[in-house]
Amino acid sequence: MGKKFSDAGSEVKLKPQISLFSGCAIVVGCIVGSGIFVSPKGVLQDAGSVGLSLSVWLLSGVYSMLGALCYAELGTRIPKSGGDYAYINEAFGPLPSFLFLWVSLVIICPTSNAIVALTFANYILKPVFPNCEVPEKAVALLAACAIALLTFINSWNVQLATRFNNFFTVTKVAALACIIIAGLIWLGTGHVEYFRMPDFLAGSQTSPSRLALAFYSGVFTYNGYSYLNFVTEELKDPYKNLPRAIYISMPSITLIYMLVNIAYFAVLSTDEFLESDAVAMSFAKQVMGFLAPVVPLFVSCSCLGGLNGMLFTSARMFFAGAREGHLPEMLSMISIIYLTPLPSLIFLGTTSIAMLFVGDVFVLINYTAFATGLVVTTSTAGLLKMRFTQPNAKTPIKASTNCVRATQLKQSSCIDIYRIHLKIYESHQFEGREVVTPTKYVDRLQRSAEG
Repeated sequence: MGKKFSDAGSEVKLKPQISLFSGCAIVVGCIVGSGIFVSPKGVLQDAGSVGLSLSVWLLSGVYSMLGALCYAELGTRIPKSGGDYAYINEAFGPLPSFLFLWVSLVIICPTSNAIVALTFANYILKPVFPNCEVPEKAVALLAACAIALLTFINSWNVQLATRFNNFFTVTKVAALACIIIAGLIWLGTGHVEYFRMPDFLAGSQTSPSRLALAFYSGVFTYNGYSYLNFVTEELKDPYKNLPRAIYISMPSITLIYMLVNIAYFAVLSTDEFLESDAVAMSFAKQVMGFLAPVVPLFVSCSCLGGLNGMLFTSARMFFAGAREGHLPEMLSMISIIYLTPLPSLIFLGTTSIAMLFVGDVFVLINYTAFATGLVVTTSTAGLLKMRFTQPNAKTPIKASTNCVRATQLKQSSCIDIYRIHLKIYESHQFEGREVVTPTKYVDRLQRSAEG
């Protein structure tokens, strides 16, 4: 079935098969999800105006680029698969990395996969049940089938998995390009009323707390730039291609997000924007009426591509952890026939399916957000430490110290905002509330998106 060590006792590594294009597709596929289609209104809610909202989107992209540069340096300084796990292990030793690995194994990765799979299932099944709620069991079953199918594809062939990811990444970018082109055509016909003063800045917030929340919402949409670091060993010439993938992907995503929001604001007033969480649907109804029913399909494709990328990359982290002895030895094996981390993929797929049926998803989501911010802070702190302990390490890119500190400040701020939200959540939600399963959670998001 698999192997762990060669006869010479050397460490088994996965074969480098990921090209620069596929690496860019992983970054774009993991960052660009359903949010930009469904509910990109979080920034506008707290920024207050079109002009300030666009500024926040731009600054969020630039700020996230700083974090991505930190991970580009980490990935070339420590060219191992596993991402944050490998960096924490190298900088701070086995105990912190062991704790992070098990939290990821039990909570972070399975929960994230389950929510994305359920979102995909909801948007696929909604047209089948146009006049009633989609049955929970049907959503969970389709989500489980999606996870099982993608687990099979990733277990069978790395090239097939990357081509699958490339296809869905191109699909979602093409969908966003359609929105951008339609919006620019709308602007070209003279519909520029929302970009003229004083409407452009009308309602701008000046409260630091509201602006911080707007910035938090913007930065959150750029999360996912570290996923390529999970598969560093499988990236062809990672010393060159990892930084290149960041240089290409992050500015491209920032440009796409900016142009998509400009297109939305060209057609929708701020009131229309805020009243409908399904912003792309409202946009399509006004500009591309006959294409409006296709929007759920675009959202589904976006979710499926993102889920594939998450399964592909996260399994490598568990493979790397088992290779270091922090997980059962079986998970460090690879298939001799397919050259994939088969046990890790099967285990991750199984736990992700199991997470579809947990009792209450809200607690898991809250603690996942907290853990993610803490991990990024720890990894970047490890980067600063390694600059002192390994001053002669060769790397093609070196993020400035201010860049690293800015990333840590961003994550620390996100953790503080998380703690405020959690206190509000606990004080209002825990007393006498129903148990919210993952399917109920995603169904509520779906109903909210429909207005």
